[in-house]
Amino acid sequence: MPGPESIDWDYVVVGSGAGGGTLAARLAEAGMRVFLLEAGGDPRANAARLPDDYDVPAFHAFACENAAMSWNFRVRHYEDEDQQARDWKHEVGQGVLYPRAAALGGCTSHNAMIFMLPHASDWNYIARLTGDLSWRATNMRRYALRVEDCRHRPLWRALRHIGLDPTGHGWHGWLKTEKSIPLTVLGDDGLVRVLRDTARTFTSSLPTPLLSTLRWVRRGLGDPNAWHMRSGSFEGICYTPLATSDRRRIGVRERLLDVAERHPTRLHIEQEALATRVLFDADGGANGVEYLKGARLYRAHAQPSDVPGEPRQVRARREVILCGGAFNTPQLLMLSGIGPAAELIPHGIPVRVDLPGVGRNLQDRYEVAVTHRMREPWEVLQGARFDRDDTLWRHWQEGKAGMYASNGAALGVVQKSSAATRGKAEPDLFCMALLARFEGYFSGFSKWIRDHPDRLTWAVLKAHTQNRAGTVRLKSADPLDMPLVDFHYFEEGSDSSGEDLQAVIEAIRFVRRMTAPLIKSGWIVEELAPGPAAQSDEALADYVRSTAWGHHASCSCPIGNASEGGVLDSTFTVHGVKRLRVVDASVFPRIPGFFVAAPIYMIAEKAAEVVLQHAYRTPLSAN
Repeated sequence: MPGPESIDWDYVVVGSGAGGGTLAARLAEAGMRVFLLEAGGDPRANAARLPDDYDVPAFHAFACENAAMSWNFRVRHYEDEDQQARDWKHEVGQGVLYPRAAALGGCTSHNAMIFMLPHASDWNYIARLTGDLSWRATNMRRYALRVEDCRHRPLWRALRHIGLDPTGHGWHGWLKTEKSIPLTVLGDDGLVRVLRDTARTFTSSLPTPLLSTLRWVRRGLGDPNAWHMRSGSFEGICYTPLATSDRRRIGVRERLLDVAERHPTRLHIEQEALATRVLFDADGGANGVEYLKGARLYRAHAQPSDVPGEPRQVRARREVILCGGAFNTPQLLMLSGIGPAAELIPHGIPVRVDLPGVGRNLQDRYEVAVTHRMREPWEVLQGARFDRDDTLWRHWQEGKAGMYASNGAALGVVQKSSAATRGKAEPDLFCMALLARFEGYFSGFSKWIRDHPDRLTWAVLKAHTQNRAGTVRLKSADPLDMPLVDFHYFEEGSDSSGEDLQAVIEAIRFVRRMTAPLIKSGWIVEELAPGPAAQSDEALADYVRSTAWGHHASCSCPIGNASEGGVLDSTFTVHGVKRLRVVDASVFPRIPGFFVAAPIYMIAEKAAEVVLQHAYRTPLSAN
């Protein structure tokens, strides 16, 4: 019986994450034959702590460190060795841990499941940059509707049948979304005080508290995705919608398995298959992918194999679409001879297309922690070992709402920094209260969540960062090697005005104002980080430079003019290469919104539409 490689596939898609999985499923539903390559396996396979690490929302940090599906990239934040060494998370000779997932569903298999839509300006910027009006925010909204099946606005879900729906949510998509904190956890007096005092302090700081509260009610009682054309972007206190179904993780994995079951001849998922090179035909167009078949081949894997993979090839009649993410997509392009000639030649890689923008423009959000020790452990975490068969797990397994049904985020606050306010820009600060100790990524970071049930961490996130100086470069021509990643934080980057750093400092001071009543009442015993000694702007700046991290890498193969560093046109096509597209986090010219999963889902739905329109008007003989 012939293998799947011998079948005439319309599309070969590399990567099954938020971009590739969403795209492949939609193409197969439309009647196309799709061969999907995934370097990892099924995240719910029989391995230590699985499937619980995948299924249980509260276990997402443990999923990040689960050796069955972990790719542990090591990155640099600074080229300067002295500055890099000041980050306690840095491991000498390795760098800072940057968790990625090698699994069906990509990083949607271990992420915190937050589903927040980007800002209108993110899409309108691409429309202005390219002149392609289909990127306008008013048009892009419809792709969000194709994705979302909103379950956290039950009243409007019921009323939509009679034509009443002012929310702008999607109700028929493939991704269910729910609230992050079940109401049953509000019996914790400490948690109630955090929510109440934060809301009171935040509201009293507003110029018009009453009007602002009424606006907040109209915007959906903290629903950050409620859409009101005349109200602008959401600001204020919000909850974080999660991609869960009946309090269990749901994502691209479930979408792919559903489509593959319904259309087994159209969608083939080749797991444990590491793409190593794009293949080309005589006229220079992409027509396939070379890959290695085998488990744990890539050296980013938590437990890399020393068994060589089996070389294989798969061909595409129509197109090859790369969806490996901000690190692996530029690496694969460069290994295939597409990228900066000065980067390829030293590694002995023949230059097919000299495209300087590949691996440049790498961006991320800055995040820092403001961590506190509470007077007593959280009542809602009593008995939590973050393992199968503890009390909270049994409640979760029985369908009872509790903290294991949450990702740990109690609430979020969206606001503008001074620079964003002056520039009339979108909100750029997201401060999220976590019932855990979380201060970034390092080996064993998940144990802090289990071992410190009396911590409150405010995670401060700076969005719409000005720094665009990060790079992804080849370490070697060996496709098993990880690339060299350097984000060039703060002064090393392109933010000459220092707006990013100042905004993070402002956010830390804002969090301190919100927590002041809890400190005064004794519910917070002490601030552990940055700590009471860090009061001046200079001391806080030093704390931020030395501890900031990120986990939304993007923009390393951006849409834009090739002469200005762009890699793709507005249809996701690689400049200078026929039949080759990119659809993942790397395509954005500027990092969008606060959380990257939702915008990737949206561009994948848009890409599917673009690809299908091209296919319908282009016979295979002319392709």
